[in-house]
Amino acid sequence: MVTFTYSIKGAAGLHARPAAHIAQAVSASASTVTVTCGAASCDARDLMGLFALDAVRGDELTFAVEGSDEETLAVALADICTF
Repeated sequence: MVTFTYSIKGAAGLHARPAAHIAQAVSASASTVTVTCGAASCDARDLMGLFALDAVRGDELTFAVEGSDEETLAVALADICTF
């Protein structure tokens, strides 16, 4: 399992575009990803679950990636995390 944390910098927080990119990247992968923000967590394939995290500027998202391509997917997700 590969885990990493991202602190949200953008004023819009985790909004539609990055959430869609995250869900799309995970959906194209064989690995599973759980995203946690505070006490809430969801499967990263679940777009509505990502919105339900209500992640805003300053919040930390923790990504737990597990599967056959976990290292590659973790790098791809880290690249997406620029919001």
